[in-house]
Amino acid sequence: MTTKQTKKLAGNFDRMYDFEILRELRKRAGWTIDELSARTGVSPAVISKLERNQTSAELATLFSLSRAFDMNTTDLLLLAESRTAHRTSESSHRSGAFTFRDIQYGNIRALLGEAKAGGKVSNPEIHHDDLEVCWVLRGCIRLQLPHENPVIKAGECVQFDAILEHAYEVMEDCQILILHLKKGKRF
Repeated sequence: MTTKQTKKLAGNFDRMYDFEILRELRKRAGWTIDELSARTGVSPAVISKLERNQTSAELATLFSLSRAFDMNTTDLLLLAESRTAHRTSESSHRSGAFTFRDIQYGNIRALLGEAKAGGKVSNPEIHHDDLEVCWVLRGCIRLQLPHENPVIKAGECVQFDAILEHAYEVMEDCQILILHLKKGKRF
């Protein structure tokens, strides 16, 4: 790789992460740069340069800083990651009596579904580590869960652990929005 290519790559990397978030986290904790330095062993000069995006950080530095804020290094990197729009296209499918349009990203899947009265989805896909949110936009459904069968009307919403066996029964022609939200890592 030429020096020019290396500089261009480094310039792109710098825009990928915005470590000004360190200043916000530090001020939220009520610490000066010197106090953060004493807690982490990272020099005040490095902290200052990171907060002003004048340098990139070594993994060991990020590890030390993240621990001071009681978070994982990956969480700190996620906060510092430059936010750009992530675009996707919808897909569609049928499941039982429902027609769904859906979009999916790494941590969420949104399904917009419609079905006629009397329709059912009795064997929905079991989700390994998701929370499921069902918002009834129009009509009325009955949710069948192991220990309850709530009726959800237009404008109402319910959340449950999607690993539970569940089914939807359409009481009135309906339109629903289902969100599958990945649960946070437990360890």
